[in-house]
Amino acid sequence: MPDLHDTSPTAPRPDAGVRHRVSRRTFLGGSAAVAGATAATLVAAEPAGATQGSTGTDPVRRLLDDLPTAGQIPRRARIVDYEIAELIVLLRAGRLSSVELTRAYLDRIDRLNGPFETYGDNGGYNAFVRVDRAGALAQAAAADKRLRKGPPWAVPPLCGIPFGIKDSVGIKGLEAKNGTHAYSGNLAYRDSTVVARLREQGAVIIGHTVASAFSGSIAGTFAGNAWNPRFVPGGSSQGSGVATAARLAAATIGEETGGSIMMPAAANGASAIKPSLGLVSTAGVMPLSPGYDVLGPIARSVRDASLVLTAILGPDPAPDPLTLAAPHPFPALPVAARRGSRPLAGLTIGVPQTDWMTRGGTGTPPAQTYDPDHRAAFERFKRELVGLGAQVKDFAGLDVTLPENDPYFRTADRLPVPTGNPVSPATAVLSPNRYEIRYWQAVAAFAESHPGNAEALRRQFGDLAAAAATAGAIPAAVRDEGERRRRTLQANYQRALDDAGVDFMLVLPIGGTIGPRFGGTQLPNYRSFYQLPNALTWPMVSFPIGYDSTEGLPINAAFWGPRFSEPTLVAAAIDYQDRYPKHHRAAPADPVFDPAARRAPQVAADEVVPPELSNDPLVAEEAWR
Repeated sequence: MPDLHDTSPTAPRPDAGVRHRVSRRTFLGGSAAVAGATAATLVAAEPAGATQGSTGTDPVRRLLDDLPTAGQIPRRARIVDYEIAELIVLLRAGRLSSVELTRAYLDRIDRLNGPFETYGDNGGYNAFVRVDRAGALAQAAAADKRLRKGPPWAVPPLCGIPFGIKDSVGIKGLEAKNGTHAYSGNLAYRDSTVVARLREQGAVIIGHTVASAFSGSIAGTFAGNAWNPRFVPGGSSQGSGVATAARLAAATIGEETGGSIMMPAAANGASAIKPSLGLVSTAGVMPLSPGYDVLGPIARSVRDASLVLTAILGPDPAPDPLTLAAPHPFPALPVAARRGSRPLAGLTIGVPQTDWMTRGGTGTPPAQTYDPDHRAAFERFKRELVGLGAQVKDFAGLDVTLPENDPYFRTADRLPVPTGNPVSPATAVLSPNRYEIRYWQAVAAFAESHPGNAEALRRQFGDLAAAAATAGAIPAAVRDEGERRRRTLQANYQRALDDAGVDFMLVLPIGGTIGPRFGGTQLPNYRSFYQLPNALTWPMVSFPIGYDSTEGLPINAAFWGPRFSEPTLVAAAIDYQDRYPKHHRAAPADPVFDPAARRAPQVAADEVVPPELSNDPLVAEEAWR
């Protein structure tokens, strides 16, 4: 696949004074691992062949020096409330074991999750759609053995930490169904690259977290919100957002094409990083839109998410050549807050006034549309950032409804195709990307080998052969023009930041109390351009800044900025959470589920997804029109 994204004409500004950092190379010790690779049998790339080098002791020793000592970690009522950064220390100090920790999460899954293999309301949280109990406990026992063998600095940081993995990501020996029984039988014959890299660390893979059907909805209805299961969980990585916040896993892996990590993080009050395109390999993931799809961590704190991202990022050239676009070695990610009372001094954070919300529509500055609780939290958060030394200011951003600003994302332009109807610039890029990986052909082959699934797949995809032929007929010159327009949009947005002197941006992904799973408006007010960061290939970091006064549901903010600016975004978020920890450390009360409401696994359940809530950029594009 061609490189779609040599983006910013100017590199992200370095973080002056950031002391506590760790790179993937030093995190693993020696050379960075290029783990082996794809998993889902459906539309997956070939595995990378390189393996991890020997584990060095000094990098982990330096990491441990930046984390609190066992004596500095406050005693918590439940071991499931400890953050990963704390668990790393406690496991090495022998204060708890990975088996004990894993059992605690499995016990909560038994009590609160409800029946597995259910794409619909199962009467519980339904955060996990399948669990490998025996495998998880065996991995935990192996991790404990590795930790005992020690010394502490000779063991990879994430050893013994339990994870959930989105249902679209391959785990060897498990089905990956991407939110629908239409993919029953899609058995992973090897781990995806991300899962392989977590296993290298000695992490414990609990199982799959539920996804929206075909990863298709940013609202979600299969899982119940971690704070109140009557409300939407956000999508499409809905189970990943719920599992982390509801203390069913220490952290999870989500996948985003357009809003799929940011929305469940915001809805459930989790801390998450949506990486830049190409930073993390997507090999072994059931794709939606190659060139947009990314994998990233959903955790309790941004520090925890940074630790996970460090472990999974890095080149994976054979199955995912887009990873060759990222700097290597990648600039080190922070794992601890900076010292002093003004750690954000020198940063200018911009609030884009043209990043409109759905409630106000085009022309209304976003903050004017927030409900009272969200507006109050937003204004307080801005004051807190200023108190930490940042300059926070409104600026125009880039109005992507103006043709001169955006020739790619929201343009009415059409590019001519000799053998068919003209296509949008985004279609000219994404459809050939899908064709190159045999997206429709792989679905057709799967349907042929699983005839019981064929009708459900036909309803979703229509005429697979015709779709593949249409995408294959887009000439290279038209595709190149689409890619040129995408780069122009990226450069225009970067120029908007540079002209205003803005380092990165601040937005609220959701600007009002979310709606019920059933029988109401699921997302009454959210960012109209939730697809834009993925079109730009830029990263986002989301984390809680408060809770509403009516339902006690979380209010999340998000930082986003130029491609590969993760170190800057993460550092600012860690600094904030270090000084204001009460938001990300809050835990929802355990709900009481009616045992009679627990439903047996369903043969099929389809989410009804309005086009404007779709994660598919081409479906959303049609809705805009």
